[in-house]
Amino acid sequence: MYPRARHAAPTPDLSAGRTLPSRRSAARWERITGMDRVEINARLVALVVAVATIGGFMFGYDSGVINGTQNGLEAAFDLGSLGIGINVGAILVGSSFGAFIAGRLSDRIGRRGTMMLAAVLFLVSALLAGAAGSSAIFIIARIIGGLGVGAASVTSPVYISEMTPAEVRGRLSSVQQVMIITGLTGAFLANFVLARWAGGSTATLWLDFPAWRWMFWLQAIPALIYFLALLGIPESPRYLVTQGRIEEARAVLTRLFGAATAQRKVAEIEASLAADHHQPKLSDLVDKATGKIRPILWVGIGIAVFQQLVGINVVFYYGATLWQAVGFTEDSALQINIISGALSIGACLIAIAFIDRLGRKPLLLIGSAGMTVTLGVVAWAFSTAVTGADGAVSLPGNAGLIALISANAYVVFFNVSWGPVMWVMLGEMFPNQIRGSALAVAGFAQWIANAVISVSFPTLATTPGLSVTYVLYALAALVSFFFVRATVIETRGRELEDM
Repeated sequence: MYPRARHAAPTPDLSAGRTLPSRRSAARWERITGMDRVEINARLVALVVAVATIGGFMFGYDSGVINGTQNGLEAAFDLGSLGIGINVGAILVGSSFGAFIAGRLSDRIGRRGTMMLAAVLFLVSALLAGAAGSSAIFIIARIIGGLGVGAASVTSPVYISEMTPAEVRGRLSSVQQVMIITGLTGAFLANFVLARWAGGSTATLWLDFPAWRWMFWLQAIPALIYFLALLGIPESPRYLVTQGRIEEARAVLTRLFGAATAQRKVAEIEASLAADHHQPKLSDLVDKATGKIRPILWVGIGIAVFQQLVGINVVFYYGATLWQAVGFTEDSALQINIISGALSIGACLIAIAFIDRLGRKPLLLIGSAGMTVTLGVVAWAFSTAVTGADGAVSLPGNAGLIALISANAYVVFFNVSWGPVMWVMLGEMFPNQIRGSALAVAGFAQWIANAVISVSFPTLATTPGLSVTYVLYALAALVSFFFVRATVIETRGRELEDM
């Protein structure tokens, strides 16, 4: 069990050089958070969340851009279904190692330093993927991008959790998922516009390059913005304390919450670290008393893996191909992607509204139940697919409409629950001493599960196999319900030092 959270009332910061929020911004803060805490530097909190979540946008864009480029990749590199799976899944190889390395790296060079490295990787990947002259070069480019995705996926939630008040940590951390979906939707929209402008994803656009290459090159713009924006935010105070940089940590906390709160928080952070060594180590994941891996790590790994086993990234990575496989045109399939992205953003906003009121565990349970039902309906709809005399596949009667509605309902259930809540919980559920190391392992597991689902889908999802594939995802959603009910402990409102 977690110890009771401590919520000592902070005092206003009257230290020299401190700029308190205006009455208007303080009122806005209270309206959004329900907290009458005018001493919180709401502008700085908003800034660090906004900048850190650009990493989520890059995560989403880099993951979603592949969705509209697969016809171009197939034509340019003469790829079959296995080749498409490998080229699409290459990013996931990089992401799994990027997540593992970043979790540990963030304990060495800091949360902000790791995010800056991720921004550089995004930039290099965008330029190289668009210019790739062979499948091998393209795979290398996507692995580089994957390293950035993995790094951003684990570092941004941790940074936000460590920089925000416990009372609103859930909704502010959930902004990460909003930005991931915004990045995905931005990629879908860019792909649609460029393909429509050129007359198809393989048609020539600017400078005699096909549209699918420009889909990758556009990513260089937000990647550069991300890097420059990171220069303007402070390092995590919890990282600074682990490095013995106490005065720097106190200065950051003073800017965020005031001098009195900063003094108390520094003491609490120091007290939460191991007595024999402050510097986190991977070996801290093993309980010295029992010699076994800490149970909380297994829970984190389970949450991370189940988020992928429900098959959500099949929609994100293969949405266009999926809908074309059951009779939709490329143009219609790309439009469906945009609709799914918009619904996802709306669902994430609902999650933000309830995550600090209803809690993390109830949202996960609601999501698991909803996904089980909607995935089952999608599986049924795909089981009715028929092949015409011309070889074209279609869903008869109302099955196409039912599949479309159910698939988008599934996306909504995911993004109101497992989408944002997993990242929130992984960023906050671990003690300070093991947070970076635990995120490294859980993030690695999450991306490995992602790779297994994504790379296997093109081979599994021949039209007759689509129904069986979605039955497997529905079963995973059902099992996740019982996993959450049995193992997950609510973290709503608890201080990180009390985890």
